[in-house]
Amino acid sequence: MKQLAILLLILALILAIAGCTAATTTTTSTVETSTTTSAAMTAGSSSSESEAPASYIDVTPMEAQDLIANEPDLVIIDVSPVYDNGHLPGAVNYYVGDGSLDEALSMLDQDKPYLVYCHTDSASILGAQKMVDAGFSRVYRLEGNYSAWVDAGYEIEQ
Repeated sequence: MKQLAILLLILALILAIAGCTAATTTTTSTVETSTTTSAAMTAGSSSSESEAPASYIDVTPMEAQDLIANEPDLVIIDVSPVYDNGHLPGAVNYYVGDGSLDEALSMLDQDKPYLVYCHTDSASILGAQKMVDAGFSRVYRLEGNYSAWVDAGYEIEQ
């Protein structure tokens, strides 16, 4: 009986670890599906099947720099409380923690592309997801946030 209990405990542990790995894969899949769905919708096609929930797209500092250079309508949003300590050039500050981003959402153009970043993952993830949940379809999040941008050697404003 004791061996059976140990065997069940090990099996539960293996399933828990496999579940965490599957969750990571699902997140990546959702971003890819969202991008594909967005492209299909832009092309004018529609689907009667249920679609994957909308999501933002994570971009590296190099990809973000490319967006800035090639997307003239790109709006850069710093969702941190330390905007004055340094920020990406041209960024506007809507701090996610005090409700500033929530208040700004109704005033922002949902047709424009947005690059969201912060100094922490949790805040930038929250900010980017709030935008997606509010109906924004072209939302990008800077992987590694402000520190990754600085570490890559890109320009900042103070």
